[in-house]
Amino acid sequence: MTEDNYSLTTEFILLGFSDHPELKTLLFLVFLAIYLVTMVGNLGLVVLIYMERRLHTPMYIFLGNLALMDSCCSCAITPKMLQNFFSVDRKMSLYECMAQFYFLCLAETADCFLLAAMAYDRYVAICTPLQYHTMMSKKLCLQMTTGAYIAGNLHSIIHIGFLFRLTFCRSHPKLNSTHFLWAITGSSIIQELHVCIPEPG
Repeated sequence: MTEDNYSLTTEFILLGFSDHPELKTLLFLVFLAIYLVTMVGNLGLVVLIYMERRLHTPMYIFLGNLALMDSCCSCAITPKMLQNFFSVDRKMSLYECMAQFYFLCLAETADCFLLAAMAYDRYVAICTPLQYHTMMSKKLCLQMTTGAYIAGNLHSIIHIGFLFRLTFCRSHPKLNSTHFLWAITGSSIIQELHVCIPEPG
């Protein structure tokens, strides 16, 4: 007969690359370099488009916003990952996890809508070049960009609402060996998140 565990889960332990501690410094430097190159490139592009008036066209406005969302995506995940390389306490609270997921989901969803807007912009420029400035006005460009951010925000809020409804403290049988900390399964209608907690000691 198995004994059930009804403890409430309010934090998660990030395991990272704990199987290979000898690679910790190398991996930290590699990921830090990738992060810095990504941030400098994306934010440099945003500043360049903002400063140069000749680049205030729909194509570059979409490109600048896409670079900004890519920077936000990197900022949502990478700093916590870099901190965990040398951190003794690798715990992450439920609210911290949800905030990280919110910003990642916002950036990725806005990216998708911005890419669709860029595709429409290029379609109009190629198929009807003489009517481009009439069909693709700055007003429409701003509406599409704002719509991308609103859609990203709504999508993130809906997902966070569903994630907060999960119990995270269902009855789990006590385990004697280390098992999966996270097991994520998804379906097209509902996403389930199962957390399996090993027995201490």
